[in-house]
Amino acid sequence: MDYSKLTFTNNFVFCKVLENNLDLCRQLLELILGVAIERVELADKEKVLDVTPDGKSVRLDIYVGDDVNTVYNIEMQVAPKRNLPKRSRYYQGMIDLNSIEKGAKYSALKKSYVIFVCMFDPFTEKLPIYTFTNRCKEMLELELGDETTKVFVNPYGDTKELSENMKAFFQYLKEELTQSEFTKRLGKEVERVRENKEWRREYMAWISELEESKEEARAEGWEEGREEGREEGRKEGREEGREEGREEVAISMLKDKVPISKIILYSKLPESRVLELQRSL
Repeated sequence: MDYSKLTFTNNFVFCKVLENNLDLCRQLLELILGVAIERVELADKEKVLDVTPDGKSVRLDIYVGDDVNTVYNIEMQVAPKRNLPKRSRYYQGMIDLNSIEKGAKYSALKKSYVIFVCMFDPFTEKLPIYTFTNRCKEMLELELGDETTKVFVNPYGDTKELSENMKAFFQYLKEELTQSEFTKRLGKEVERVRENKEWRREYMAWISELEESKEEARAEGWEEGREEGREEGRKEGREEGREEGREEVAISMLKDKVPISKIILYSKLPESRVLELQRSL
C-alpha cells in the first residue's frame, strides 16, 4: 500500500495521530462519549498488556487515562470480526488486571471505557453509536455499577439525531472530508504522519514483518487444514478459535485468487460464508 495515501482509518496512522496528539485524542473521546475531559495522558507507553507469562497478551491501539481515575482504550476496526464483543470483554479484563496491584482493594479499579471505531455496522441495527453497560435483566434501570463501558462507533448508522460535529467526523472517516474544525485538525495530522520519513520507514518495516508472519501462518494453516481438518490461518485467527481461523484462511486464499471450490475444501466453510467473505473484500 502506498504510504502517502494512507488514511486515518489505517491502524498505523490512527495510532500515530492520536498517541502523538493527546489533546486531539481528548477531543475525540469527548465527541464520542459526550462528556467533558480536562486532559489525558498515555496510560501505558508500551500499550502491551501481558499479565501472565503463559497467557495471551494484547496490544492496544490507544490506551490513555484522565485526571479523574478513568482509562480509555480506543481501537480502530476496519474489517468485520465475529468475535468483536468477546474481544472487547477480553480487553476490558486485561485492562483491569493490568491496573490493579496484587493485594489491592477492588475499589482501586479504575472506571474504564473500551471503544471500537468500526468501519462497518457491528450489530446491523443502523445505530451510529452502540453503548453497553452492565444492567439487571429483570430491572433494566438498575445498573451493576462496575464502571465499565463498551462503545462501538458505526459511521454508517443513522445520523439524524447526531451533532453536526459527529456527522462531520463520520464523513471524515468515510470520505476524508474535513467539514469541522476537529476534522481539519485530524486531516493536518494525518498529512504530517504521511510526510514523516522516520514513520514511513517504521511502517514499511512493520508491513514487511506482518506480511512475512501472514505467509508463515497461512502456510501453517493450510497444512493443518489438510492434516487435521481445521484451518486456523493467521496467528490471530489461531489464537481466537477454530471458526475464526478458518475464515482468516479463507480470506487469505480469496486474496490469492484461489478457486472457491478449493477454499471450501480447505477451510471447511459453507459456500454461502465463503461468498459472503468474498463480497466483504
